[in-house]
This record gives sequence, C-alpha cells and structure tokens, in this order.
Amino acid sequence: MRYNRQMAVLAQTHIVATPDTMSGAPRIAGHRIRVQDIVFWHLKQGRGIGQIVDEYRLTPAEVHSALAYYYDHVDEIEAAFEADRNAAQEMAAGSPSLLTPERIAAFRQSLNG
Repeated sequence: MRYNRQMAVLAQTHIVATPDTMSGAPRIAGHRIRVQDIVFWHLKQGRGIGQIVDEYRLTPAEVHSALAYYYDHVDEIEAAFEADRNAAQEMAAGSPSLLTPERIAAFRQSLNG
C-alpha cells in the first residue's frame, strides 16, 4: 500500500470551544463537560477512564481526547484551575460560613443530649 505524501487530518474532533457555552472553555462536543473537569476527575481525583465514561455517558475516545487536549495545552488548563481556585477563595472571603466552631460544638452537644 502506498500513502499519499500530503498530510491528512485523521483524528475526530471531540473538543470544542464556543463563547456562549461554559464561558468559552474547551469542552466535550455535545456536552457541558469541560476538559478541565475530565482532567480533575482523572488526574487529580484518580478516577479511571471507565468510571468517567460510565458516570457521564461519554465514550472512551471523548475522555482520551480531553486528556490529549490537556497535554497539548497544560498552561491554559492549569491557569483555568488557578482562576477557579482564586474565584472560590474570593467568594469564601465575601461569604464566611455560618458553621462556626461554636455552632458545630453546640449542635454536637444537642445530639448527645
């Protein structure tokens, strides 16, 4: 068999980014699952590919495409993680928890009678 010397794109595109969906974050086509979500579940939480496929009704190819996208865009995705962490910290600082240690202790004591 002889191959054409011109380059052909063979991979199916599973990753899309549209400005009006998920704030333009790269995501699985046809889903609201970001590449960042797949990376978090698999690399940071240690969930297996099969578990992610089953839980979120994805194909193995979609999950692997998200991971491949991550490895091609590590700085971009890690910056998104950092932005999310900063946003969570700002939100927490502006809305302190009502569950103070004193309230937790009082609740526990009320359970013990």
